[in-house]
Amino acid sequence: MIRIVRTEWALFLREPGMVAFAVFFPTALLLVLGAVPALRTPDPNFGDQRFIDAYVSTLVVIALAFLGLNRLPATVATYREKGVLRRFSTTPVHPARLLVAQVVVNLIAGVLSIGLLMVVCKAVFDIDLPHHPLGFAAAFLLGLLSLSALGLLIAAWAPTARSAGGWATAVFMLVMFFGGAYLPRFLMPDFLVRVGEHLPPGVGALQEAWLGAAPSPVHLGILAVTALAAGTVAAKSFRWE
Repeated sequence: MIRIVRTEWALFLREPGMVAFAVFFPTALLLVLGAVPALRTPDPNFGDQRFIDAYVSTLVVIALAFLGLNRLPATVATYREKGVLRRFSTTPVHPARLLVAQVVVNLIAGVLSIGLLMVVCKAVFDIDLPHHPLGFAAAFLLGLLSLSALGLLIAAWAPTARSAGGWATAVFMLVMFFGGAYLPRFLMPDFLVRVGEHLPPGVGALQEAWLGAAPSPVHLGILAVTALAAGTVAAKSFRWE
């Protein structure tokens, strides 16, 4: 298992575009937004906080969404289309380990991405780190697992790598919209804000933990149920060939 993870991690690092978006893009976007003076000024719309303080949770959503819905479905679907999974099935190593390795690679890349984001948050803009570290870690892990499970579900159902990319892009855009990446959440109707808080990867739970409150058990529960349900369906319906 360790050998497979190492190999998959090496393959991940060989794709500069993937690494740039998954690991560095959230931090780069923070630096761009932070360069605008108005976004570094306290605003009543954010409870007298700065825009960049309130937007950090959305940057986490961007990182998790890219890993779970862009990288993972395309990689797994390509492996199946090229016969990699079929060849794995002829060895003592079960092909499912290759899928587990994809989730582990996502976890490693996600930790690096959020770790870099936190360093820049504190060092450059003096943004407080998560006030509820354990709650944030739980929300981050469940958010990543839920999106990765949805990515595996897409890879399981899509007939080709091309169609997997198309389906994943549609879900990715929805996640980004409800996560506040396209339109700041304070400009969205309350109904859409509430819906977005409960959808994976749990921007509501991430923001609560970052600002100091323990994440809502309801938010975490929805993420856990989504990860379990999507992962189970993906495992039962996955076609190795």
